[in-house]
Amino acid sequence: MKTKISFILLVMLLVTSCSAMVRQSGDKATRSSSLVDFLYPKQEDKTKHQPEIPVLTLPARVGIAFVPPKYDRRDNINSQTQLALLEKVKEAFIGYDYIEHIEVIPSNYLQSQGGFDSLEQVSRLYDVDLMALVSYDQVTQSMETNAAVLYWTIVGMYVIPGNDNSVQTFVDTAVFDVKSRKMLFRAPGISKSSDRTSAISVDKSLAEQSMQGFELAVSDMAKNLDAELDRFKTRVKEEKVAEIQHREGYSGGSLHFSLLALFAALAFRRLRTSS
Repeated sequence: MKTKISFILLVMLLVTSCSAMVRQSGDKATRSSSLVDFLYPKQEDKTKHQPEIPVLTLPARVGIAFVPPKYDRRDNINSQTQLALLEKVKEAFIGYDYIEHIEVIPSNYLQSQGGFDSLEQVSRLYDVDLMALVSYDQVTQSMETNAAVLYWTIVGMYVIPGNDNSVQTFVDTAVFDVKSRKMLFRAPGISKSSDRTSAISVDKSLAEQSMQGFELAVSDMAKNLDAELDRFKTRVKEEKVAEIQHREGYSGGSLHFSLLALFAALAFRRLRTSS
């Protein structure tokens, strides 16, 4: 009996020792793009810039692009993935009659740390008035844990360390009026996921989680962006954060369209009553 207990204690000690060893190792990686670094590459640019009240021309023409990273790194989001994610952002703008069209613009058209000058060049190239800039920050971490898999073989004990993989993703869309350089509104999106795998399949698991993290964060951001578009209409009316003008030949889609429709309905009802 004592021999059996001693053997069990020995096995527990060995497992604990192995687990303690693998717990010490881990890997962490970050990929990000900064809106501030892109728009204000020099510190003095922030104090120089005094945005004016924007004059929005309806229907608006909107460009959507990812903010280019400060440094050209291979582990940043590839262009194909960026375009697929931007199509999701584009969906948030579709359906508003005061938006004429939305252009999805590859980030390589924007110069890294190019500032508003780069933004204006792209807006002229694509003939857009507003730019929706998407920035991101994603942290992936893999940590070997005590949840090791213990195998008994004919020659003894074999331990395969397990890994806790976590991915935290933050994306943010900021919409600017290019001419006035004024930020009109912004909408964030976040996602967090975790998984446990063997050490052998860590890279594959993290790659899948990374892509899924961006998709979930962008979906969350698209919902917030849709809400911000509605909220911005109210701010234009009540807070006068922007002036509105219309393109030639454009009569509908005003930010006050719902009020005009209401007045028209009331007038029509009065005419029917009087007749």
